[in-house]
Formats: sequence, C-alpha cells, structure tokens
Amino acid sequence: MTEKWWKEAVVYQVYPRSFNDSNGDGIGDIPGIIEKLDHIKSLGVDVIWLSPVYKSPNDDNGYDISDYYSIMDEFGTMQDFDELLQGIHDRGMKLLMDLVVNHSSDEHAWFQQSKLSKDNPKRDYYIWKKGKNGGPPNNWQSFFSGSAWQYDEHTDEYYLHLFTKKQPDLNWENPALRQEVYKLMKFWLDKGVDGFRMDVISVISKRNYEDSPYSDFNDTIAHVYANGPKIHDYLKEMYQEVLCKYDAMTVGEGPGIDLENGIKYVAESEKELNMIFHFGHMFIDHGKGGRFDPKPIDFIEFKKVFADWDTKLKDQGWGSIFLGNHDFQRIVSRFGNDGEYWNKSAKLLCLLLMSMRGTPYVYNGDEIGMTNVAFGRIDDYRDVEIMNAYQEWKAEGKDLDKFLENVHINGRDNARTPIQWSDQKNGGFTSAEPWIKLNPNYPQINVLSQEHEADSILNFYRRMIQVRKDNPSLFYADFEDLDPSSEQIYSFKRWDESSIYLVVLNFSSDKIIYNLDCAGYDKVIGNYDTGLSYQNGQITLEPWEAVLLKKEQA
Repeated sequence: MTEKWWKEAVVYQVYPRSFNDSNGDGIGDIPGIIEKLDHIKSLGVDVIWLSPVYKSPNDDNGYDISDYYSIMDEFGTMQDFDELLQGIHDRGMKLLMDLVVNHSSDEHAWFQQSKLSKDNPKRDYYIWKKGKNGGPPNNWQSFFSGSAWQYDEHTDEYYLHLFTKKQPDLNWENPALRQEVYKLMKFWLDKGVDGFRMDVISVISKRNYEDSPYSDFNDTIAHVYANGPKIHDYLKEMYQEVLCKYDAMTVGEGPGIDLENGIKYVAESEKELNMIFHFGHMFIDHGKGGRFDPKPIDFIEFKKVFADWDTKLKDQGWGSIFLGNHDFQRIVSRFGNDGEYWNKSAKLLCLLLMSMRGTPYVYNGDEIGMTNVAFGRIDDYRDVEIMNAYQEWKAEGKDLDKFLENVHINGRDNARTPIQWSDQKNGGFTSAEPWIKLNPNYPQINVLSQEHEADSILNFYRRMIQVRKDNPSLFYADFEDLDPSSEQIYSFKRWDESSIYLVVLNFSSDKIIYNLDCAGYDKVIGNYDTGLSYQNGQITLEPWEAVLLKKEQA
C-alpha cells in the first residue's frame, strides 16, 4: 500500500458561518477562524477542510457560488483568506477547499449570460431543455423538494437544478466550461491550498433526460443522477489537466456511489480521486421519503458498510472515515446516546473514528459532543432544505407537528448551530444576534468548560488523535469485523507484522459480559478510567464503553 501524507492525516471540517464571529454581525467569518486556529491545532489534526467561503447570495449557505475567485463579503476579504492560509501552514497544517462545480449560483455571470438568449456563447454552460406536454422536460425531483426544472419565460425553456432553483447545474458536456473549472482550481492551488473536497461530484455527468422510474428518491439518486456515462472521463481529464501537477489531496462527495462503482473513483491506477465520501451509513436512517421520513438505524447494516468498504478498497484505493458533517445531524445524537451516556458515547464514537483504516474526518463541534437541537418553531430554522420540505408538507395537508419532530431528528440545522465556545452570552460565538439560534445547552456543553477538565470529551479527542499518531500501524493495518452479527457490540481487529489491536465498542446502555480472547493485550486507551475487566475469556463492558487494546507481534 502506497504511503501518502493524506492517508495519515486527521481532517477537521470548519463550517465558517457557525464557527466564530469576529466582527459582531452574528455571522462566523474568516478572521474568526484565524482566532481559533490554536484550538484546532491543539486537537492534533493535520488538515482543515473549509466549507465554501466564495462570493455567494447564500441561498444554500455558500454552496451557491456567484464568483469562484472572490471571498463572500460576510466572511471577509481575500487578504483575510491569505492570512488564514498562512496561519494554517505556519502551524504545520494544510487547507482543503470546497470545490462546488456541479452547479453555480444563478447570480454567477455565466448564468446571467446563459439566460439572455439561446445563441449566447454561455448558453451551453448550463443545461436547458424544452418543456414537455405543458410542463417540465421530465419528472426529475430536486434534492430540496419539488421539480428539478425551472421555467424561464424569456427563452421559453427550462434549466436543470438538482438542488435549489438558484443553483443551476453546470453543463460538463461543454469543453469550455470544463476549462473554466480547471482554471479556477489552478488559481486556488497556485495560491497554496492543499487540495479539494468536491461537492456532489458523482452527479456532474448527466444521463439521457428520461423520466425516473423510481418511487424511492435514493434509487433515483443512485441510478439516474449519479455515476453518469462520462463521469470518469471528466475526472481523468481533471487529473491530467490539474491535479497531477500538484501534491494535492482530493475527496469527492459521492451520493449514489456504491461498492461496485466506488473503486473506479479512488483506485490509484485510475488516477482520479484520492478518496470519496460514500453514504451507505449516512442515509441509513432515511426512509423511502428521504431525510424527513426517519427510520431506526440497523446496527448490523451500519457495521457492514464499514467492513464492506474496507474490503473493497484495501488493495487498490483509500477510504474516508466519517460519521457526520454539515449535511447531517450531530453524531452523538444520531449514533450515540446524548442523554445519560452523552460523555461516554461521544468518546466511543471518537475512538471508532480514530481506530479504523482510512482518513478520519471530525466535524467542528463534535470534539465537545455538541448535540442535536429541537427548536419549537419552524421559523427558528434556516436551512433551505427544511424550509422547502415544510412548504411541501403544508401544501399536501400533512401533519406539520410530525414534520417538526422529523426535523429534530434528521434536519441539517442540527449540525449548523453555532460552535459553543463558552457559557457566556451566545456561547462566546458572537456579541450580536446570531444568524441561527444557539443550542440552549451551551452553558453545559462548551469548549471552555471542557478545556481544563481531564475527563472531558475535548481532551479525549486530543488523547485519541495522539494515540493514532503514536501507533502508525493504525493507518494501514488490516481490518476484520470480529462479530458482524452482534446487535450491541462492534468489535474489530487491526493488525500488521508489528502489532495487533482489538477495538471493542458497546453501542448500548446495558452492561455486557462479552466473549473475547484478550490474553496478552494491554489497554491503550478507553472511555472509562478503570483497567481492563477481563477474565476467563470474557470482557465486562460498561454502558457505552469503548476500549482499544494492543499486543506486540512476536
């Protein structure tokens, strides 16, 4: 297996709008991130992934870009960005930018030109189609509810937008458009950024524009929107034109990517991407109706996703290990227990992330165990996905109280409330009215209170990341799920010629006596301070207990 710096890195995602407000306007900004670089560095992470900071009207919180070469006014200036990049590099870390090139904003100059006339030189930068039978060209639905087509009266055609109507999809069939993308990538790489996280990159190649035959939207994503016929041509061209000229890290967001086609994106021989975010475990609690149709998590399936991907990638590619980001709920509320066992289960999830093969990603706020929020009014939410779905439920006469309950479980704003720095007003995030309310539990859950508390989640993250660095076998060693059928225990083995590790995680609030041969193993770290409770081939696990054990190979 080829050793690379990005395989040995731990990545920390910053969501700028909610991170730290330096100028008192209620919105996080780049100078605010600069103020907190020492906090990020103290975790032991190597790479910061920055969600979009480009100029944007913010219909989808910066994922609708109106100028790829400028910084959003609310976030600061290009000078601020340069200072941030310098500050990251001075601390020995690297910066990953968000590359959003499936779509732009409808306020981008390209689209403003494109909609002027059918013969405009920029017309084919986007996807325009004639309507059918007095309606849209087909039945495609937006990820954010409603039709994926928007009618334009001026030219009597529809443009495609797989996301909001202010996010028209770019036409990758057009070579001139592709060259524009490569040009902007070079601009940022020449500036010194260290790579890209590529937003919904799996959907840039469109299929024929026939109706989707699927009632389950996840099936439409997988079989209609994702993995189009030219996706690998485009990514290979991107590699040849840009990426091969830099020591850059790439990770593609891959809705609709599965085990069978995933390897094509990341196999080293293919020369496309370093790794992808697949969503096998991230859509695991989405019912047929998607995010706002939640269902219980199948724990056996959850474990199987990790095992299957590790098996698929181990000889020819590389994986990303993540449990949350800005598009999903808080990990301790989703996969842990954010009540009685909040502290222990948050640490368990950290130990899981840091002991698997693949590059681990930590989302800002998870290092202090931030939890889901349950605002009582729909007006307290800000996410366009929530708002669009609410209007759809309302129009269909569905139960709006039930909708709000579902938002409390699965809504994206769960992960977007401001970072809780202290127990001061607004959690130390801002001196003004924040753009979205804080989680009311910030007086109890915040960075300051955990900073000097030995048993805090924050200090466990620091210790566990250091354990990963101190045990480099954890980067590349083999992986085996030891008990895939257990409904409560996740136990796996990692090993190479020098060491064997056992990871045992009790994903339940029960005390469990578990059969496992731990003879000769030492406890490296765990989320309980007690020694290893082991005798006669059995290990006793407290509720939500997590342990990492190690034995040197003879």
